[in-house]
Amino acid sequence: MLRQFNLFDLDKDQHIDYHELKVAMRALGFDLPKQEILSILQTHGVQSAPAPQPTSSKAKQAAQQAYQAPPRLLLSQHTFQTLMAQRILTRNPEEEILRAFDLFDEGGKGRITIQDLRRVARELGEGLQEDELVAMIEEFDMDGDSAISREEFINICTG
Repeated sequence: MLRQFNLFDLDKDQHIDYHELKVAMRALGFDLPKQEILSILQTHGVQSAPAPQPTSSKAKQAAQQAYQAPPRLLLSQHTFQTLMAQRILTRNPEEEILRAFDLFDEGGKGRITIQDLRRVARELGEGLQEDELVAMIEEFDMDGDSAISREEFINICTG
């Protein structure tokens, strides 16, 4: 989680704002609606420091008359880690396994084929040879259909 936080803390101030939090949570598998993200920030966030005020009296007067946006709410690194750890612990492991299966199963066929493994290996930059990919399928394919079904995938992940 520290890695996700650091990837999205663009100004490296150990805090993330609404947009950074939304993207970081999505990267962790939590795609929340805007209202829930705002609620997290309102409950656990801290206000950002106010913008520096102009020093000349004319500029100061103009700034006082201008609209002042409310301060942004930010989430600290520690709070982010605590909240995300709690959310991860409440996940249903089988749902997470099925979500992972769906990442492999392009097109929703209900099985992972050698083509799916090739694609994922390529996307991840893994230099696996064709015989290694075939061996993966053969090792876990219990029904002999040259593919990994949902049930076989669950057995791989839980066994």
